[in-house]
Amino acid sequence: MILIASVNKIYAQTKQIVPYVSKVWVPDLGNGTYKNPVLNADYSDPDAIRVGDDYYMVSSSFEDIPGLPILHSKDLVNWTIIGHALLRQPPLEHFNVPRHGDGVWAPSIRYHNNEFVIYYPDPDYGIYIVKAKDPAGPWTEPHLVVAGKGLIDPCPLWDDDGNVYLVHAFAGSRAGIKSVIAIKRLNKEGTKAMDEGVIVYDGHEKDVTIEGPKFYKRNGYYYIFAPAGGVPTGWQLVLRSRNIYGPYERRIVMDQGKSTFNGPHQGAWVTTQTGEDWFLHFQDKGPYGRVVLLEPMKWLSNNWPVIGIDADGDGKGEPVVAHKKPNVGKSYPVTTPVESDEFNGNTLGLQWQWQANPKEFWYFMDPANGCLRLYSDKWPDGAKNLWQAPNVLLQKFPAEEFTVTTKLTFTPNPKLDNEKAGLTIMGFSYANIAVKSKKDGLYLIYTTCKDAEKGAEENEKTITKLSDATVYLRVKVTKGAKCNFSYSIDGKDFKEAGDDFHAEVGRWIGAKVGLFCTRESQTNDSGYADIDWFRVGL
Repeated sequence: MILIASVNKIYAQTKQIVPYVSKVWVPDLGNGTYKNPVLNADYSDPDAIRVGDDYYMVSSSFEDIPGLPILHSKDLVNWTIIGHALLRQPPLEHFNVPRHGDGVWAPSIRYHNNEFVIYYPDPDYGIYIVKAKDPAGPWTEPHLVVAGKGLIDPCPLWDDDGNVYLVHAFAGSRAGIKSVIAIKRLNKEGTKAMDEGVIVYDGHEKDVTIEGPKFYKRNGYYYIFAPAGGVPTGWQLVLRSRNIYGPYERRIVMDQGKSTFNGPHQGAWVTTQTGEDWFLHFQDKGPYGRVVLLEPMKWLSNNWPVIGIDADGDGKGEPVVAHKKPNVGKSYPVTTPVESDEFNGNTLGLQWQWQANPKEFWYFMDPANGCLRLYSDKWPDGAKNLWQAPNVLLQKFPAEEFTVTTKLTFTPNPKLDNEKAGLTIMGFSYANIAVKSKKDGLYLIYTTCKDAEKGAEENEKTITKLSDATVYLRVKVTKGAKCNFSYSIDGKDFKEAGDDFHAEVGRWIGAKVGLFCTRESQTNDSGYADIDWFRVGL
């Protein structure tokens, strides 16, 4: 684990936080109100806390690295990415190749003893903890709190008597059981499970697939906030008891109701400095991923919460389309997570993630020339398509409709005739436009791969032979996740390339857009692609 520590140290010295306002989605309406989603991108399974006047959010990241993205806000509406808590995913050798859908599932973040603490599950290995004094990093190396298959979605609670507990759920795919919630007691440091745990709630009859629990205590009650009913169609449940081990009462406190937001659930209760209560949760939008919504929340006189707007007063709310912003004592500037990248700095932008633990020779930041240089790397042995290649640099879809344009100059290795670099949309099926080296020169190609996750081979179509190594590549995404690729030689006149492609989900994630530079064979050196910029707009 020495490598992780050294990478954390380097990252802490070079991290950059750049003010940014999206051209495709801004939730702050500028008049004291906001619209949902507040994060129109795939920040799945969000958990959040307030520390002083600052709000911090973490989300699932599965196989993508860096993982455990940390977001910051001053008002719960305007968010920025400030870092990642996981820069290499253990076990390192295991995650050096893509493990789609594995890795980091639903995490929780807390602030305890002047430290930020994240508990995250790996459904194949167990529950880990990482800590940091500064939420932007560096974070400690992952420490295994409890080993076991199928242990997911942990959240700690430090009780008034000094005892420490951890609530969690089970993944049926690994544990052979789901729809139950358990509590384990931890040591005082919160770093080791002290018992086998106790099941405190069984949701098989009323709340199938209950998972993602969050642990709170208020007015003498222990509260477990948990989603149930499945990701696309479920509801938000709250359990409560005077005893930590139950029995727990249940109440549905939010569902879709008459709103257009399906399956609203799984998230975090946050209280502002002024005493207002709010709830951050996700909505599954298929190929667009699980986007984050912000809901007003209030506590009733009977010590039950209600989330969203409760028009009929039955104690069960539904999501809001727009609402007055949280009262945090003052107003803050509009800002959104970074999307575009001019590649003028010394580090990759915080929006970028690889499909596996990266190698140090995959890329070079070249600030002198203002570009990102991607070196080609060979597909893993046995790989049939890009889904199985680790060196694919991706970011989340930022809105339902957007356009990405990038300027690329390709310098292949003359000893190879199968290097390729380009712009891709990734998911279970994928498509890309790229420059490919052949024995007689460079060619522009359009590639699709239907059912890539099943090991299908690519379908490659040659568009034209290139007389120049520099080309402008573009993909336009419209409603329904329809993607249209095009290219230009001069950066002005764009020509369509290939048929429309409909983006698909990945394993537990939405589709992604990004860059790649690969080859099919091994030699003693690589070619490279210089990416001048990557711009997101309408």
